[in-house]
Amino acid sequence: MARVDDRRDPDDPSLAENVYEGLVSLILSNELPADARVNINAIGKRLDVSPTPIREALTRLEDAGLVRKTHLKGYRTTPVLTSRELADLYDLRLLLEPVSARRAAERATPQERDALATELHRYANAPGSAELTDYARFSEHDALLHQLIARASGNLAVARALERTHFHLHAFRLAYDVETGEATLEEHVRIVETIIAGDADGAEAAMTEHLRAAQDRLSTRTPE
Repeated sequence: MARVDDRRDPDDPSLAENVYEGLVSLILSNELPADARVNINAIGKRLDVSPTPIREALTRLEDAGLVRKTHLKGYRTTPVLTSRELADLYDLRLLLEPVSARRAAERATPQERDALATELHRYANAPGSAELTDYARFSEHDALLHQLIARASGNLAVARALERTHFHLHAFRLAYDVETGEATLEEHVRIVETIIAGDADGAEAAMTEHLRAAQDRLSTRTPE
């Protein structure tokens, strides 16, 4: 993890943002694993920053559901999703994302359609992507593609909600070593093709099928 330059004004918003991104990176790389105590002093040394921007970042992470604060005990990263929580999360996604895909097919600008095609091509042609040899690359692609679709729908509230769900799904896949790359890529191809073609019904159906299949793949790995 690269250090964050703390020689600037502690009120500088870019410093706070860099510290926040550094903490997110530690969590999503599993260097700060699920349900672990967050040691502010140790993180300060790791990122080479004072405690103040770390505490500010932890407040944002608590809002995002990535950490929890306990009275007199400080912060802990959130535990991996339970089977019930995973089901609830996919219930939410199934309410939001199929409609989002439909709206993207109806409303996406030529530039937004190009961005979807570019991202799909970038990941599909990356060495080893289908075999999921690089999980970080897969996770980045998965989050970005769903974000691009939500933004193309014109609904930024959905885009913000999806960002939060991605954090928890990422942690779950890391914890249970769930391989989903090849199947996910095939499903993403169908979704993007229908959006680019302006096929609203097809896009909604493709997203619904993708989410149900993804839930099935993950549900087989949840603890009882």
